[in-house]
Amino acid sequence: MDPRDSVRVGLVGCGFMGRTHSNAWRQAERFFPDLPVRPILQAVCARNPDEVAGFAGQWGYESTETDWRALVDRDDIDLIDIASPNDTHAEIAVAATAAGKLVSCEKPLGRTVAEAVAMVEAVEAAGVANMVWYNYRRVPAVTLAKLLVDEGRLGRVFHYRAKFLQDWTISKDVPQGGPATWRLDVDVAGSGVTGDLLAHCIDTALWLNGPIGRVSAMTETFVKERPDAVTGELRPVGIDDASAFLARFDNGSLGTFEATRYARGHKALYTLEINGEHASIAWDLHDLHRLQFFDHGDEGRLRGWRSIHVTDGDHPYMKRWWVPGLQIGYEHTFVHQAADFLASLGGGEPFHPTFRDALATDRVSDAVLASAKSERWETVAS
Repeated sequence: MDPRDSVRVGLVGCGFMGRTHSNAWRQAERFFPDLPVRPILQAVCARNPDEVAGFAGQWGYESTETDWRALVDRDDIDLIDIASPNDTHAEIAVAATAAGKLVSCEKPLGRTVAEAVAMVEAVEAAGVANMVWYNYRRVPAVTLAKLLVDEGRLGRVFHYRAKFLQDWTISKDVPQGGPATWRLDVDVAGSGVTGDLLAHCIDTALWLNGPIGRVSAMTETFVKERPDAVTGELRPVGIDDASAFLARFDNGSLGTFEATRYARGHKALYTLEINGEHASIAWDLHDLHRLQFFDHGDEGRLRGWRSIHVTDGDHPYMKRWWVPGLQIGYEHTFVHQAADFLASLGGGEPFHPTFRDALATDRVSDAVLASAKSERWETVAS
């Protein structure tokens, strides 16, 4: 796209992720005032007219739609931002691309690799800018970890380990389907924690440590039947409640990954650690403004893990916010992503993750599910 002074956003979905995206577009220009392209919240789309009208008023959208097709057809929309459930991603993205729109999409990209491939082929054939909202890349501490890895501070990497733990679906009375619990409906979500929680872990791992070649996995569905959120009828559960896998990275390092919604006491515990020949790094979402760093090159009597408080102006993104020592949170990661994408539209650095980047994550997820079924090592397709 040619540089322009604005991009008119059409958002699909006004749930949790619709709020995070709206806040990101709204705040990006305020905290990144030098952006070459500014976002305009042009329209929001959801099926319930009263709900979408209230959402538009709250976030400052100029108009509403109740059919995403009407949104895609509008001449006053430049970017379609998909924040609706997983089963809508592919159809909306392909249609938006055919209409010449830029496209951003919530993760995972598709319910299946086939859907993701169709989406990648569509945006690349049309040559339109695209992105996927893997926001944890833009936690300043995680971005700092990326810089340290790329600078060679860790040396050869031996181990990568990540986990993402929740506990919100333990009760057998939690339904599947509907607007609140569609993530438990396999037809809508595609998979359970593999495509939801582990997808974040996988994306960050691929970004920090490179491609994964093979995986060996296990999954479990602890509650086999759940009531339908709409009809109340008991139906078999098709998603995975827990997923864990071993990985061999192409750089020779070993990986362990775990995700579950059955870890009592954990609401959103995402942690990662990388061990290299010279140094190690660790990060915890519950303490997201800190990066733990161990450097074996330190003087022996002072050697140990150091806690880096990532709030100074020379840390990634932090000069845009408050004074050193004051923290930012989860919502800011989406602001950073929106700002970086808008900067790329004005001729800045190429933006990642793109649809193709997210396809790589979907391929790993697909191999994980295949391995859990076959109970064998599976090769990640390229």
